[in-house]
Formats: sequence, structure tokens, C-alpha cells
Amino acid sequence: MTDYNETRLMNPFDIPGKKMGWCPGCGNYKILETLKEALHELGIDRRNLVIVSGIGQAAKTPQYVDTNMFNGLHGRALPAALGIKLSNRNLVVIAESGDGCMYGEGGNHFLHAIRRNIDITVLVHDNMIYGLTKGQASPTSRMGMTTPVQVNGVMLEPFNPLAVSLALDAPFVARASAGDGAQTKEIIKQAISFRGLSVVDIFQPCVVFNKLNTYQWFKENTYYLPDDYDPTDRQQAFAKSIETEKLPLGVLYCHEGRKVYEDLLGITRTPAYQRTVSDEAFEKMLAAYR
Repeated sequence: MTDYNETRLMNPFDIPGKKMGWCPGCGNYKILETLKEALHELGIDRRNLVIVSGIGQAAKTPQYVDTNMFNGLHGRALPAALGIKLSNRNLVVIAESGDGCMYGEGGNHFLHAIRRNIDITVLVHDNMIYGLTKGQASPTSRMGMTTPVQVNGVMLEPFNPLAVSLALDAPFVARASAGDGAQTKEIIKQAISFRGLSVVDIFQPCVVFNKLNTYQWFKENTYYLPDDYDPTDRQQAFAKSIETEKLPLGVLYCHEGRKVYEDLLGITRTPAYQRTVSDEAFEKMLAAYR
């Protein structure tokens, strides 16, 4: 039998001896390990994988995976991921950041990435706080939560990424929890294997700056969708997405067949650096701007 340490050493996405920038107990560790295990089990060639992030604690994740990465500006992971995918649609592209980076600064890009339906996977570490800047409320912070800035408590309803994704007809929408690595790994594997934009919101405790949404809080306030749940029913998925008493985990919605942006544009499988450039078309384009 292979033990856990031996399994880790066999994972080609590991970077042995890498110094980590996260606090002890941070949920990011579990998501990182879960992601690497999912990639390994899917048999993805790390030379054909690109992980893109913005800014934040979660956005450090690609730095700890032995593969290609792009760490860009705050909230700008998705446009970079779009450009990478359009330049070579043979690549597996994952955009990964926190709730602040993806839903706050990157909120506009999040909306339009869903509209375009690019064939990428969006993993959001949702700890309901800005951890890198030491604990301000994020778009998903609960009402009433106090922080060093929101000293009288958050006044606004939290952003609901699942309901928004479903309203814009994202073809794959799921929620996972870092406290359950096995289920999270299976959801991530489904998301990466799906053709089209897949959104996975992953609950993740911030053990230093969020004393409200702890591992125990997520355990007590979530539940898994039952085995007989039908993920092709969009209306049912939307009803689940707006539940507040307890928050559902699992694949809420999965709908095959929606055209991806790359097909709508007519992008070929030939990578951009191998495509033939038409001098005539190039001159015509330049002339249009003179």
C-alpha cells in the first residue's frame, strides 16, 4: 500500500522544499493539495497546463504548483486566462484566486467570462475576508460581521456567486469546502474535465482574520446535495443557490452543449505562434487605423 508521503513525492506537480507564505492552519493548504491530486489523477501533462491568478493569499497558489503560471494584477486573472486560451486552445487553463480578487476587483471580468463561456476552470477560494490586507470585509462577508474597517458590522447582503453564475447561464456551477478534501477533489476533477466555463466556489477558513467562518462554522452551515439531485435542472439549481439557512455543497448545475467562445470566434487548434499570418490582411488592418 502506498502511504500519503509517498503519494505526495510521486505527484509531478509538487515543488519539494518550496517556502510557503500562508499561515499555519490556512484552508489554502488543503485546496492546494487537493488541486495537485486532482491534476495528477486526471493525468494532465503539466507542460500543457497554465494556472492564472490575480493578487491575494489564494492567488499565491500557482507559485506552489510545478507547472506554467501567470500571476497578474488584482482582479485580472480572467482576461489573462482568456488570452492564454485563445492563443492555444489545446492548453488546460485554470483561473484561481480568492473571493476578493475574483468577485470584487475582478467582478466585471467574472460576469463577462461567463457570458463568453470560455473553456476554462475558475476556482475561487472563498474565505469571506481579505486575508492579504489583514481582514477587511470581502464581497462574500456575512451581514453583521465586524472587521477592523467594518467596526459596526457589514451592512450589505453578501455577493452570491452561484446565483449570479446561474443567472448568466454558466454551464457548470459547483460549491466545495476545503474541509472535505475527497469531495472537493472530485468536484475539481469534474470541473476541469467539463468543456466550457466551470465555476467552483470553495469555502476556505481564514484562521487569523476571520473568526466567524471557521472550519466548524462551515461544517455546521453546509450540507451535501442528495444522491437523487438532478444537476441538469437549472431552476432547481437556482433555488439551491439562494438557500441561506444551510448552504449546499456539490455540483449544482451541469449542462453540456453550450458553444464555447473559442468556437464562436472560429479559433483553430493550431497555437498562435504556429499560425500563418496574412501580410495582405495585416496591411488592411493597419490601413484601417491610418
